[in-house]
Amino acid sequence: MPKFNYVAMDSRGKEIKDTIEVANQNEAIGRLKEMGLFPTKVVEAGKVKDKPGRKAAAPHAGAKKKGSMQINIRIPGLGGKVKPKVLTAFTRQLATLVDAGLPLLRGLRVLEKQEKNATLRRIISDLAVSIEGGSTFSEGLAQHPKVFNRLFVNMVKAGELGGVLEVVLNRLSEFMEKAQKIKGKVVAAMFYPAAVMFVATVILAVLMIVVVPKFKTIFADMLEGASLPAFTETVLTISDTIKNYSVMEVTFFPYYVPGPVIWTVVAVFVLFRLSLKTKMGRKAFDKLKLIFPVLGPVVSKVAISRFARTLGTLISSGVPILQALTIVKETSGNVIVGDAVSAVHESVKEGETITAPLEAANVFPPMVISMVDVGEQTGALPEMLIKIADTYDDEVDNAVAAMTSLLEPIMIVFLAVVVGSIVIALFLPLITLIDKLGSEGAGGKGGGDD
Repeated sequence: MPKFNYVAMDSRGKEIKDTIEVANQNEAIGRLKEMGLFPTKVVEAGKVKDKPGRKAAAPHAGAKKKGSMQINIRIPGLGGKVKPKVLTAFTRQLATLVDAGLPLLRGLRVLEKQEKNATLRRIISDLAVSIEGGSTFSEGLAQHPKVFNRLFVNMVKAGELGGVLEVVLNRLSEFMEKAQKIKGKVVAAMFYPAAVMFVATVILAVLMIVVVPKFKTIFADMLEGASLPAFTETVLTISDTIKNYSVMEVTFFPYYVPGPVIWTVVAVFVLFRLSLKTKMGRKAFDKLKLIFPVLGPVVSKVAISRFARTLGTLISSGVPILQALTIVKETSGNVIVGDAVSAVHESVKEGETITAPLEAANVFPPMVISMVDVGEQTGALPEMLIKIADTYDDEVDNAVAAMTSLLEPIMIVFLAVVVGSIVIALFLPLITLIDKLGSEGAGGKGGGDD
């Protein structure tokens, strides 16, 4: 009898991976459901699962035989991921079609015909074929974890079990649209300061590496060995340091190449990215993001809004509280918030309240804790969580506007000081030279009168 490897979740939301020995895949799925598990993936051990309803493609004339070298070419736009904006539009369109009374399978076929994104079009086709083969919509979604996360899959599964798929799809599309809206506002607000700083850095680099050194040569010829003002000497020294250690001029090639400082910056950046892969490094960075001046309040409000909206949407869609908390932890986007949600999970698991671990985490403000407490006591926790999310969405708007209005004058003053200092440093020797020529002219005129 064949064996099947499966990935499933229990009633508490814990993921289980194991092997079951049954006659076929349908029997394996049925057996897992009888055990009280929710299967997300069932594949026969030792075999590659073919897509249901599709025949294996015959090898073409140019195909390589076994043992020969094969080259895999990745074409942009045909990878395994889909942009959140595209996925949000698909979810909204599917929700509209299903809500209008169109059968799910027919709705998928309609969207497949009009979808422009090649990857999503292929995935929609796979979903339709899976449903035709007898699988549920959530089981088909679970076969594409790079596109549909656990939040998406579990909400759809809850909608299927409760017979309210159209309601859940509408809630899911609203959730994704809200998330995209907040993300778009933050990105748009940060684009202008980032663009200004990039342009300013390039201009300053050109000034210090190319322009200022040429003035040094001019000053040496004009002043004929006379000493330069102290401020000018300081600026020229900084310019020499940046030029000598940031870039190196190649004599046989009329361009500059990266020097030790740039390579050091690149190395530090690479080490930073690698440190984020570690648990300790990620935790430290996420903690820094929450307490960082100016940016910290925005990050904190976005994290709280995301936590409240995700948990509220899951619970209101019929997902069990423990399973919902597990999903929220995985989709929180911040290790500190994820640890707080994990503590809440353990508290609820032991039969205690949600508010105590939230307060102990030192991440959520007293207002959020009080509103969650009221929602928990009155039995209106999902509605209260959605209210918290809406409130903090407005808070994010205000925080982003305040951050932008604060950054703009800071950048203007900084650039004015830096560029003004360079200009003054370059003009001081000219003033000295003018004074010297004026003194010599006055001395020569006086000698002629004698």
